[in-house]
Amino acid sequence: MANRFILNETSYHGKGAIKEIPNEIKARGFKKAFVASDPDLIKFGVTKKVTDLLDEAGIEYVIYSNIQPNPTIENVQTGVKAYAEAGADVIVAIGGGSSMDTSKAIGIINTNPEFADVRSLEGASETTKPCTPILAVPTTAGTAAEVTINYVITDPENKRKFVCCDPHDIPVVAFVDPDMMSSMPAGLTAATGMDALTHAIEGYITAGAWELSDMFHIKAIQLIAKNLRAAVKNDPVGREQMALAQYIAGMGFSNVGLGVDHAMAHTLSAYYGMPHGKACATLLPTVMAYNADATGEKYRDIAAAFDVEGAYTKPLEEVRELAVAAVKQLGEDVGIQMSLKGVVPMEDIDALSADAAKDACAPGNPKPASIEDIKAMFLSLM
Repeated sequence: MANRFILNETSYHGKGAIKEIPNEIKARGFKKAFVASDPDLIKFGVTKKVTDLLDEAGIEYVIYSNIQPNPTIENVQTGVKAYAEAGADVIVAIGGGSSMDTSKAIGIINTNPEFADVRSLEGASETTKPCTPILAVPTTAGTAAEVTINYVITDPENKRKFVCCDPHDIPVVAFVDPDMMSSMPAGLTAATGMDALTHAIEGYITAGAWELSDMFHIKAIQLIAKNLRAAVKNDPVGREQMALAQYIAGMGFSNVGLGVDHAMAHTLSAYYGMPHGKACATLLPTVMAYNADATGEKYRDIAAAFDVEGAYTKPLEEVRELAVAAVKQLGEDVGIQMSLKGVVPMEDIDALSADAAKDACAPGNPKPASIEDIKAMFLSLM
């Protein structure tokens, strides 16, 4: 079977990358932008860094800000209506995964209106037309939504998050500018950075992994292991390297899938509003330990990326434990509490585990995880 690999048409990286936005808009013949960004980014002037450039270039735009941290069906449907009323011809998505995911869903429904209920987009969507062109400007170093074919929408009515996978939704241009991430507080930097690490590790060991995706994932793990602590301290080099690392991880996992860590994290966010990055980080060492015996020699590479002594000489079982310990230590060093105590009520465990087992990410796990397996992992963290 052939392996498919999909990436952006174009991406810009490094300080000042956003200055290319007006050039790309004009070069592609767009006339009016629909700027999708969350209220906090607007409040604190982050979105303005881009709209100032649009103003200077004489490019017309409207701003849409009905975006929540875990975007809902209602956010998307309101956005579809707002886009139609705006008369725009391009979406400029500014923010983290929430802004990107909302923009992808809006763009898909705009060109594929038969999916206006939003719920029908779940899973491997059967859309037929590329979405409205999206220019993506990440403000967090974690989700890599600017280079993936995935997005996640929350269904509050049914208390669940659902994953949509659609090659038609990938942004045409990404602008990965560390200056757009400089205002991230330490806690958000840590959580999104650990989310990127989860992408890289899950993508590296997932059932669909192969040589091309492995190349991206192991490099991302190396960069995150070396730079996340510095990024949390707001070191400019650390921030720039994390911006690159999360994008590289996205190039990989978007094409090969994830695993049960993300499946469990999605349920935690849907049930309790737990930030996605924190959920992934909290679960990661436990899920890594569960998967260890189904990963061949790959934990040696992960250990080596963390500069673990003896990564290629010590017994494999020992190295696997050391790799898990190194990941857990990084999480603790950047302030992630590796516990679900006080988060998950015992009466929710059965339903939570059952929903995680049904999540679209679960089949990518390197070994099967039953409802009982997932339940045991949740309980071990409580």
